[in-house]
Amino acid sequence: MTSTTAPTTGSKTGSKTGRGAEVSRLAGLPVIGKLESPLTTYYLVLGAMTTLVVFGLIMVFSASSVSSLLGGKAPYSVFAKQALYAGIGAVAAAVGSRLPLAWWKRLSLPFFFGSVVLLGLVFVPSLGIEVNGNRNWLRVGPVQIQPAELGKLALVLVGALIFANKGRLAGLIRHAILPYLIPVAAIIITLVLGGHDLGTALVMFGIVAAVLAVSGVRGRFFLLAGVIATVGITYLVQSSDNRMARIANFLSPACQSDPDGWCGQSVHGMYALADGGWWGVGLGASKEKWDWLAEAHNDFIFAIIGEELGLPGTLVILFLFAVIAWACYRLMVRTRDRFVRIATAGIMAWLLGQAIINIGAVIGLLPVIGVPLPLVSAGGSSLVTTMLALGILLCFARNEPGCRTLLQARPGLLARSLAVLPSRPPRRRSR
Repeated sequence: MTSTTAPTTGSKTGSKTGRGAEVSRLAGLPVIGKLESPLTTYYLVLGAMTTLVVFGLIMVFSASSVSSLLGGKAPYSVFAKQALYAGIGAVAAAVGSRLPLAWWKRLSLPFFFGSVVLLGLVFVPSLGIEVNGNRNWLRVGPVQIQPAELGKLALVLVGALIFANKGRLAGLIRHAILPYLIPVAAIIITLVLGGHDLGTALVMFGIVAAVLAVSGVRGRFFLLAGVIATVGITYLVQSSDNRMARIANFLSPACQSDPDGWCGQSVHGMYALADGGWWGVGLGASKEKWDWLAEAHNDFIFAIIGEELGLPGTLVILFLFAVIAWACYRLMVRTRDRFVRIATAGIMAWLLGQAIINIGAVIGLLPVIGVPLPLVSAGGSSLVTTMLALGILLCFARNEPGCRTLLQARPGLLARSLAVLPSRPPRRRSR
């Protein structure tokens, strides 16, 4: 009996001692040294996500209040709906971060089949909705969802699952084309392009490219794929009068200087940034949101941020996305799990690629193709799905060696921090 109970007690004591030693070691490090802590990635993702969501809620309220009033609604109607979606997204992120890593591998295929079914239902006349020429919305009772957002997550998870199991075979072209590009990526992207949503398809192309690159696919494949993608995108642009008009007007100096013409949205976005200048006109004091700038609370919310908060406000947004990029890079470098590494690359390409397309359109470097700014623009499907993706990153960060141990030691850290406060002396009982 003694020999069986002693090791158990010793192991518990040893784990507590090891945990305390690790906490004490990190507490004694300088600030630069603490950045190497396993907790750093976890808090980078959590902090950047929370800050962007709160920042986005504030700006959505500021940008949408006027348009809501002009439409005969309460000034906080769009904000209230966005806050509800943020709450749902927070629950999704919390659940996603707590699921075991093995569960995300099991859920990859259900996500794929579910997204394909929902993307197919978009083309059912009684269910699908066409918005601004794009048939990419699905009506479910009073709620409208965008199945393409789930398609992005499916591309990430299924790609990570396939190439994590292939190992070194992933570097061969035939092993990249047959299991992933043809049956998975081709189906999802074709359904998205069938709804004329080229902007979302471009983001998906970026996800697929990142998944293949991190999986070890050879460089000559990307050269061939780049040529094919260029030809395909050129055909899609030339086959649509609307897309040809957008490209032609984007390249036309006369259109880009006419605030009342076809390029009026882009011109007024530039006006908003110019009015904001260095320090902005003040929160809530935007002029362009007074029915001058279309989609002020959605695709062009970055312009309102620049107008009201100036250069510091825009730099904060760029900095927070850079923080997410750095956290993703840390995960990719520090993990030994190929599934985690590939999925992290896909999520990073998704968020950064979408942010670049959105901001590039607002500042006039890219044509306007209707892609929201992740976590900031109004939109329930995009917000909830993006927060779920970041919840998956939190799950990956929790599985980083040493992170879970330090997270479990947080109550001890709090208790030791409070221990420095002066304690109240006990009262003496009077006799």
